[in-house]
Amino acid sequence: MEFIKRHKLLLGAGAGVGLVVVAFLAFGVFGIHTLFYDNEVSEGGPVFASGVTAPIDTTEETASPIDEPDQPADDAPANETAAEEPASTPVVETVARASFADSEIHAGRGDAVVLSDGIQQFLRFEENFATDNGPDLNVYLRDGEGNYIDLGDLKGNIGSQNYEIPPDVDIGIFNQIDIWCVRFGVSFSTAELV
Repeated sequence: MEFIKRHKLLLGAGAGVGLVVVAFLAFGVFGIHTLFYDNEVSEGGPVFASGVTAPIDTTEETASPIDEPDQPADDAPANETAAEEPASTPVVETVARASFADSEIHAGRGDAVVLSDGIQQFLRFEENFATDNGPDLNVYLRDGEGNYIDLGDLKGNIGSQNYEIPPDVDIGIFNQIDIWCVRFGVSFSTAELV
């Protein structure tokens, strides 16, 4: 007790330094501060290499193809019409849908779709998407055997956003979306593609 009375100033300074170290680790190293704010994004529909742009409202099953070529006049001879018929234009289709759910410790909600023009595929989180924010969040596609495809960093914990799916990924196999905290190895929200 006598030691504490004599070294009160030294112990107080040590406690202050200890609190600074704990705060630095919590906020600077582990990124706990991200839990206290939201990062909202609002991306338009993905643009495919074929030139087709997906609609922002994906409740429709297909998107409009790229600009339709001029149609031949009604009085054009039949053989000219056949010779000038354009190649088929790509159309964006919704090939799968999902709804996010809470994980064991984090909240998640909203919808996602997989859009394809027959060549490329994009995973799109709709504008109603939201999950808790956190450090080092990535978007994974998982299969039932523990394998995953990392689509990159989560762009925001709220709002519409697009992620290109590599061409060799079969969404029939990799059919679970997982918002994954890489730093702590924790799922923030999941959704099953159907």
